[in-house]
Amino acid sequence: MDVTTEEQKVPGKVPDLDILRIMQMIPHRYPMLLIDKVVDIVPGESCTGIKNVTINEPFFTGHFPQKPVMPGVMIVEAMAQTSAVLVMHTLGESAEGKLVYFMSIEEAKFRRPVVPGDRVEIKVQKIQNRRNVWKFKGEGWVEGQLCAEATYAAMIVMDS
Repeated sequence: MDVTTEEQKVPGKVPDLDILRIMQMIPHRYPMLLIDKVVDIVPGESCTGIKNVTINEPFFTGHFPQKPVMPGVMIVEAMAQTSAVLVMHTLGESAEGKLVYFMSIEEAKFRRPVVPGDRVEIKVQKIQNRRNVWKFKGEGWVEGQLCAEATYAAMIVMDS
């Protein structure tokens, strides 16, 4: 029996990616896997990653125990992981599981703390790509408020 969701019936609509599919696409694992879902995918262009922040994140034991705040570098890493999923989705199965390395991080700004209980929507937009180098603009949003943004470049290692 073929089960088709309403989402899959819309022409041109790309299905959301759950955590199991994300783990097939990128090599990150706990405690460094920082996205839970990817939605609103436009192959080769943009997507949105979802990070549900909980008190169980390992970085909260030291950052900061009395007032837990998600480190900004972890938000930028979540942006990069969302971008990596977009790259893998765009390139197809032959790229899945390949390593993607940061090449640069520019214009990173942190506008409000991210705390346990927040749901961060990580919106990434491809700026350009040449061969195996991709450049992105990423933004993190919590309840309609911009919490972080950065421009960054990464390289996919196809022979790994």
